Amino acid sequence: MDGISIEFPGVRALNNVRFSMTSGTAHALIGANGAGKSTLMKVLSGAYDHYTGEIRIDGKPVKIRSPKDAKQLGIEIVYQEVDTALIPYLTVGENIMLDETVNDPNGSAFVNWKAIHRKARQVLDRLNVNVSTRKLVSELTLAEKQMTLIARAITRECRFLILDEPTAPLSQNETDELFRIVRQLKEENVGIIFISHRLPELFQICDEITIMRDGEFVTRDNMANLTQNQIVEHMLGRKLEQQFPKYDASIGPPMFETRHFGDGNKVKDVNLVVREGEVVGIAGLVGAGKTELCKALFGASPQTTGERLMRGEKLSIKTPYDAVNAGIALVPEERRKEGVLIKESVSDNLTTVVLSSLCRIGTFLNFGREREVSDAYIRDLGIKTPSGQTKVQNLSGGNQQKVAIGKWLAADAKLYIFDEPTKGVDVGAKKDIFELISRLAMNGRSVLYASCEPAELMGITDRIYVMYDGEIVKELVTKETTEEELMFYSTGGR
Repeated sequence: MDGISIEFPGVRALNNVRFSMTSGTAHALIGANGAGKSTLMKVLSGAYDHYTGEIRIDGKPVKIRSPKDAKQLGIEIVYQEVDTALIPYLTVGENIMLDETVNDPNGSAFVNWKAIHRKARQVLDRLNVNVSTRKLVSELTLAEKQMTLIARAITRECRFLILDEPTAPLSQNETDELFRIVRQLKEENVGIIFISHRLPELFQICDEITIMRDGEFVTRDNMANLTQNQIVEHMLGRKLEQQFPKYDASIGPPMFETRHFGDGNKVKDVNLVVREGEVVGIAGLVGAGKTELCKALFGASPQTTGERLMRGEKLSIKTPYDAVNAGIALVPEERRKEGVLIKESVSDNLTTVVLSSLCRIGTFLNFGREREVSDAYIRDLGIKTPSGQTKVQNLSGGNQQKVAIGKWLAADAKLYIFDEPTKGVDVGAKKDIFELISRLAMNGRSVLYASCEPAELMGITDRIYVMYDGEIVKELVTKETTEEELMFYSTGGR
């Protein structure tokens, strides 16, 4: 790709970018949120057709103006937003074979359903994924949806496979399986373009790296020639200071606690306490029940058992509305699906929770006041957006996450629940989120921080509860434990 530029209303997303790679290699494409890497790959995969510049394969110019053009050239992409790429009311097998026509061998025009599920099963077996091909996609976990997308991409022979944040929802075992497939595809002379914010894994799987910043090309090099710190400096254009801020919050009496709490399904008999000014981690691997616990605490589960208490008083929470009124805020794992109104403006999102306080004369919204409040949070959180009227869907993943968090700051909640808040977020935006959490604790708020990243839990929390198979199996004081001990209990150790 040479001289690639593209503009959207109010923003120039790519400016004269170049990118090149060789078949049979894994090439890392990285940059801070908003750097333009996903946009560049959407150009290559045919999702955007109004770009300028030239794309060449084997030295010959090609025209890619639609996804069909890209597929015919052997270019496949697995997008980061899994829910928009899958059809929820179809089965796993139907989603995997969506691009294929599996007709009856006798020449009938009717679809051969047995062949669809048999071929889908063969692809899943190749990935070592144990999911029924007849299961509806709407019933899958986030990790299972990701592997279904990857399975779809390799149903046909491809020359270049683009993986946009493929490991974000995966456990370590699932990540290892994905890397095995990547190495296998490299041996088959497929070129892998790998977008990830998990820098350590790039050194495991990638041969070369291209770094972008603010919609422009920065550098291209062999992975062996760079250190992780050098990569970060190229991404940010400066040295990264202390990743985890040191704060001195005064920890007070219990703010929130649960007694024998469960969701009637995955979460069982959870007892936990979060004090004023305390950041408490919820550790566990993918599937441990962290997300289910966070949603149940927020009233998103239809039936719960046990008790929730705020400052010693029992709460009656049947819906998220009740939870908000009780002073509980949730930043969910799937931000595009559950955390923001993706087709609304940044301003509308940031003021969603406090609209009633921005009204005048009954229910008439004071638009001037709404702009003042949203602009203040845009500045305070460092949200990169052309204006408050920009639709959230046009922001980068990290800036969408800042919007998902920012709307709750205006609500001034007592307990903030963060479920995998740094997933798909670059190192610079991660630091901003950590500083935000530190400020909440210093202001006397309580924080529950659920993550499968041991390093983050060790860096930001005061205490950690470890979950395994829906239960809390261990409580640890952060400064007295290690990442190894966290992993021991997270994997079922007793």
